[in-house]
Amino acid sequence: MIDEFLDYLKYERNYSALTVENYGKDLADLQAYFENLDEGLTWTTLDADVIRGWMEHMMDRGNTATSVNRRLSAVRTFYRYAMVRGLAETNPAHAIEGPKKQKPLPQFVKEREMDELLEPEIWGDNYKDVRARTLLLTFYSTGMRLSELINLDDSMVDFTTCEVRVTGKRDKQRIIPFGEELRTTLQEYIARRDADTKRATDALFVTDKGERMNRNQVRYEVSKALARVTTLRKRTPHVLRHTFATAMLNHEAGLESVKKLLGHESLSTTEVYTHATFEQLKRVYNNAHPRA
Repeated sequence: MIDEFLDYLKYERNYSALTVENYGKDLADLQAYFENLDEGLTWTTLDADVIRGWMEHMMDRGNTATSVNRRLSAVRTFYRYAMVRGLAETNPAHAIEGPKKQKPLPQFVKEREMDELLEPEIWGDNYKDVRARTLLLTFYSTGMRLSELINLDDSMVDFTTCEVRVTGKRDKQRIIPFGEELRTTLQEYIARRDADTKRATDALFVTDKGERMNRNQVRYEVSKALARVTTLRKRTPHVLRHTFATAMLNHEAGLESVKKLLGHESLSTTEVYTHATFEQLKRVYNNAHPRA
């Protein structure tokens, strides 16, 4: 059956030699699996449970979800061919759901890299440098979204209580506290802004011409700054949001508190950062332990 199927792919469907070879390997792997389970099993007698067991076996061997789904697709195609040719009555792989692809863990900048980047000594005292450092510190200190930052007005920052009011998704407002460092930095930035620009808006962060900064302008400033300390391919404001959450959890903040600060609807959204911090912990362990 397999040889006939591979010939069909090659000569009737014009599949490439490499694709045909991979289909053959996938089917041979499944056949070796079910014959090892029970010598009496054949392609016409195995059921969905056997195929699910084969998939679990592949995952246990370290195959990715993408690899397992590709092999499952090969089996489905094989059975569709077999049914059309009258070689099988059913397709046991038809209703099987493949494993879900694991979402990539959020990328974040290391704490020591952020400390290096935020050292005042490496920045100039011109408006652009003062603004760039203030942008970075605001993201890192509050975890706010890019859209929340560009919509900030001066009136939304309370320097007495060290709180900032932001408007998040679906126009939901929340209050984010901040520390003394950001208060001082924001006050110094505002003084420089008002001295160097003619502000044409109530916006907190403005361009050299006094207009509210847009998304692309802020992204550019953040990317350029992060390139000074990290080799991450993604160097976006959202990476700084991830960095804020990771730093909070690494310093023993509660998950529920971080959820509220980030403005997440569901705790499950915030839990992804616990995986990120645990992965970091594993890397530290593997690098540090003499018998790891």
